[in-house]
Amino acid sequence: MTRLRQLLAVLTLLLCAACASGADAAPSDDGASRGTAQPPPPASQVPSPREARSASPAGSSSGSPAPRGASPRGAAPAAQAEAGFPDARSTGPRIPLQPHSTGNMSVKTDGTVIRGWDITGSLDVYADDVTIIDSRITSTNWWGVNLRPGHSGLRILHSTITAVPGKGPDNGGVDYAVSNMGVSPIEVGWCDVSVFGNALSMGQGNLHDNYVHDLVPFRNAGGEWQHTDAVISGGSNQGSLVIRHNTLLNSVPVDQGASAAVGLFADTGPVSNTVIDGNLLAGGAYALYGGGEGATGIQVTNNVFSTRYHRNSGHYGAVTAWNAGGAGNVWRGNRFTHGHSVAPEPAG
Repeated sequence: MTRLRQLLAVLTLLLCAACASGADAAPSDDGASRGTAQPPPPASQVPSPREARSASPAGSSSGSPAPRGASPRGAAPAAQAEAGFPDARSTGPRIPLQPHSTGNMSVKTDGTVIRGWDITGSLDVYADDVTIIDSRITSTNWWGVNLRPGHSGLRILHSTITAVPGKGPDNGGVDYAVSNMGVSPIEVGWCDVSVFGNALSMGQGNLHDNYVHDLVPFRNAGGEWQHTDAVISGGSNQGSLVIRHNTLLNSVPVDQGASAAVGLFADTGPVSNTVIDGNLLAGGAYALYGGGEGATGIQVTNNVFSTRYHRNSGHYGAVTAWNAGGAGNVWRGNRFTHGHSVAPEPAG
């Protein structure tokens, strides 16, 4: 019996040990069984933001892919180079507008001020010292605003000048957002300009802080593609033309009439007394036509030639018709968005 009692005692001890082991394996009441957060995985197992975006399924809200041929290395420098130039946020009206269906309206009173108008029509100015400010003009005429011969002092500030494609008189086209046929420079500043074939057309003026974009190609009344330019001068100017700190874009294809972002042409006489400083230029056959062999007093300084449409800014190149030997002509500090300097092609 003694031996039997000893064996029973041993078995009892073994059973107690087994029960104790099972109790240790049971979940403790420390919150883990109620969904308490677990420690994060090692950093090596966490996908980077780039990996997460690349893994996004089609149709998700991840960013659009870069354009074909775009260089991720060049994207940031290009964006930095184009930062700070005028755009839709820094141009156009600053106040609420009231609708005015004027049609093709003639302004004939000196000193007229048009402010806060949303104009359906165009303005033909036969007066001096007219100011158009904080307004919008949507034209179906040859022009948005036209200063007539013999008049001076026109100012167009903080306004939007656009048109209705296909509704203009030039075989459906609209030609000039602002045309200066007057006897003095005019001021165009902080304006948002689009659609017209030749947006800002003048040999003398002060063009600053404007955003010219989305020019629309069209075949003119002669059946040919209308030449398109963000700024155009035909030469023979009596006063000075200053083009400073504008965004001047011409995205029109070259086989549909694209000419330039800034076109200085000796159509009616030599080009002279022109300053092109601190602008963002892009598009056209060439981004800049420099005036040709007879051009004098042309200062082209500190401009950024964007490659957003063409690898050389314009379809064929950044600049042509530059008269390096012309009296007073200066070429300095002009560069592409990638930082390389722009060397002009000579006139001839």
